[in-house]
Amino acid sequence: MSKVKVAVIGPGNIGTDLMIKIMRMSDVLEMGAMVGVDPTSDGLARAERMGVAITSDGIEGLQKLDVWDDIKIVFDATSAYAHKHHDEVCRAAGKVIVDLTPAAIGPFTVPVVNLEANLDEPNVNMVTCGGQATIPMVAAVNRVAKVHYAEIIASISSKSAGPGTRANIDEFTETTRRAIEEVGGAGKGKAIIILNPAEPPMLMRDTVFTLCDMVDEKLIEESVEAMVKEVQSYVPGYRLKQKVQFERFGSNNPLKIPGYGEFEGIKTSIYLEVEGAAHYLPAYAGNLDIMTSAALGTGEKIAALKFGKAA
Repeated sequence: MSKVKVAVIGPGNIGTDLMIKIMRMSDVLEMGAMVGVDPTSDGLARAERMGVAITSDGIEGLQKLDVWDDIKIVFDATSAYAHKHHDEVCRAAGKVIVDLTPAAIGPFTVPVVNLEANLDEPNVNMVTCGGQATIPMVAAVNRVAKVHYAEIIASISSKSAGPGTRANIDEFTETTRRAIEEVGGAGKGKAIIILNPAEPPMLMRDTVFTLCDMVDEKLIEESVEAMVKEVQSYVPGYRLKQKVQFERFGSNNPLKIPGYGEFEGIKTSIYLEVEGAAHYLPAYAGNLDIMTSAALGTGEKIAALKFGKAA
């Protein structure tokens, strides 16, 4: 059975890692083209060596390639700003677009939380690497006790952050915050990203704090551990760094939060580590792996629904 042809726009760290995953791991998708704007980029050179059609003339160059008519799904790994134009072009041509930028034109999509609800959309947004790592944990708590506030801190190696990631820092924090609320279910969300210059490079680390209603702590712990296993089905290097931590706050000792007020309930602290599969950058780049793995799985599910290819 023929595979569904796809294009990747953005031959940086994320786009190149995604290309390699598609070529090595997917029985559903086939690389049709790699698209960039810098003819000297390593990603374009690597794609050409791997036999993939390339263009350094952006999406306009993609439209001139012979493969354009055959491409059904376009993965955008550029920037939030550039994605607006890419979305317009792809919609006009009837292509489905999987957005790996923080543009958030399409609905926020986190595979283990809400993928099925978004499969028929013309554009789906993969939030951010920090969002893909942490929103499942917020949702895991929220499914057993209402989460009123959630805060996430995503720490990644500065070596894993290419120009696109660095250019999108502001969009990263805002997009992740919104998705914590809209997908994770938190009443109020906050997101922080840290680019850590440590040598040797550190693995991706994520901290998730939630404030929820009173409930049996065992229910939260079981829900979190079950969600970790679900994420591990496509990101094997995703794991809890230590056991889930709890603090209880009652009327006699409420938690006072600046800008929020007094809180009574359970504070849950979840500490995560994400080790990458090293398809492109070394294993410290778990932030690449969780983003591209989520995008790959989403693309395969879309192919199954829209184009009749088994995922």
